[in-house]
Amino acid sequence: MSVDVGTRLRFVRERQELSQRELARLSGVTNSTISLIEANRMNPSIGALKRILDGIPIGLAEFFAIEPDAPSRFFYGVDELTEIGKGPISYRQVGETMFGRSLQILSETYEPGADTGRVPLMHDGEEGAVIISGRLEVTVDGERRILGPGDAYYFESHKPHRFRCVGPEACRVVSACTPPSF
Repeated sequence: MSVDVGTRLRFVRERQELSQRELARLSGVTNSTISLIEANRMNPSIGALKRILDGIPIGLAEFFAIEPDAPSRFFYGVDELTEIGKGPISYRQVGETMFGRSLQILSETYEPGADTGRVPLMHDGEEGAVIISGRLEVTVDGERRILGPGDAYYFESHKPHRFRCVGPEACRVVSACTPPSF
């Protein structure tokens, strides 16, 4: 049996209305550790997970006993999208949580010059998007392309990738990834 510890941790953290930074402070682990666990890029030891859960607080048994609720909502107004980004990049997620879900849909906005960073992103899964407005430079596995309205991308997310808004206007993108990676 495989348990998605990262998605489960994000679910219980968000249920307690804690940010990653707040949980890191309460549990005595680094913010980057919590971020890596929630992105399923790191599997914590039982001891480390217990230390993190003590900051919520929730016991190991309760943590592993939580069953995902079946999605009960089908429609979301623009003001009901959940902001999960920060700074000059906005990621507005369809749905409150990804717990128990296998697809993540985002409405993304990159302010002029916004960049996901010099270090390329890499994670399991696949992702794709359609550019709605503005221009987005997308680099995947060393190949770079500037995309405009109506253009799209689709790739396996384990390939190094990076996004950067080019031009004087913000870039709007609607994307999907599986499994959820934020």
